[in-house]
Amino acid sequence: MPKIIAKPYWYLRHGETDWNLRGLSQGRTDIPLNSTGLAQAERAGQVFSELFRNGERPFDRIIASPLSRALVTAEHARNAIRASGGPDLPLIIDPELKEVCFGVQEGQPMGEWYAPWIEDRYTPEGAESFATLQARAVTAVNRTLEEGGTPLFVAHGALFRSLRAGMDLPINVRLPNAVPLYLTPLETGWSIRPCIPESV
Repeated sequence: MPKIIAKPYWYLRHGETDWNLRGLSQGRTDIPLNSTGLAQAERAGQVFSELFRNGERPFDRIIASPLSRALVTAEHARNAIRASGGPDLPLIIDPELKEVCFGVQEGQPMGEWYAPWIEDRYTPEGAESFATLQARAVTAVNRTLEEGGTPLFVAHGALFRSLRAGMDLPINVRLPNAVPLYLTPLETGWSIRPCIPESV
């Protein structure tokens, strides 16, 4: 399976939706952010704007999934950076960063099927296999990393599990909503650093 090339990048999962709150599989179903998710997206934007205010330039462009929960989260990040006097960063939509299609499981509770899916031992009817997701997501991330600079990807939870696989990290680790992560390659693997300044 493809591996992520050894260049740093940022990652942000979208804010909370009602289906997240209810423990339902979203996949490609385009569920909007709820009020908590909008607040989380605003907070993530504040985190980033504080970094830019301190004279840093942590990333130079934002690459987002087209699903509204991710795209709206990305827009909050871009707008907060711009409103605080930072740069007006490009916001690029990449269809390859869409969440996995869960087929018949979309709208159903996360259940015993999920771990076998990650282990590529089971694929729900009409769904994308984990191996197919990993190939798609890692290829998309690598294509952006090869362009140079440091990107921020704004996308999804299951998709990030496939990126973890592409970094040879433990795969089935839940990513909280809207917590910015800075990922850097090391000689011994990858470092994942959540970025939540104390003032936010």
